[in-house]
Amino acid sequence: MLQMRPLDPSFPIERQLSIDAAPVVLVNVFMLEPADEQTFLKAWQDDAAFMKQQPGFISTQLHRAVGESPTYLNYAVWESNAHFRAAFGHPDFRASLAAYPSSAMTSPHLFQKVAVPGICVG
Repeated sequence: MLQMRPLDPSFPIERQLSIDAAPVVLVNVFMLEPADEQTFLKAWQDDAAFMKQQPGFISTQLHRAVGESPTYLNYAVWESNAHFRAAFGHPDFRASLAAYPSSAMTSPHLFQKVAVPGICVG
């Protein structure tokens, strides 16, 4: 079963879910034991396929740490927090968390783009 540890303990994902915002980006860091990588990848693939079918889903990309660290980062874009909240709370998604290896620890957090003049758009 996937364990959750807040990226920011003072403002965990459960609190972020109640805020109306659009669009939002989910950044999710996963840490696990090396022996569990294939199980993790299968569980993540199944979850990503489910999320792709949900209203408001835009895209996702999984990244693996360079070198021998079995650390992964998922970056997912949603039209709104309301869309993400519905998908994240869906009973089928919640049940799928049991497929992750017991060593898997995740730190999900929601973000919004920031405009920095001359550098990037919001």
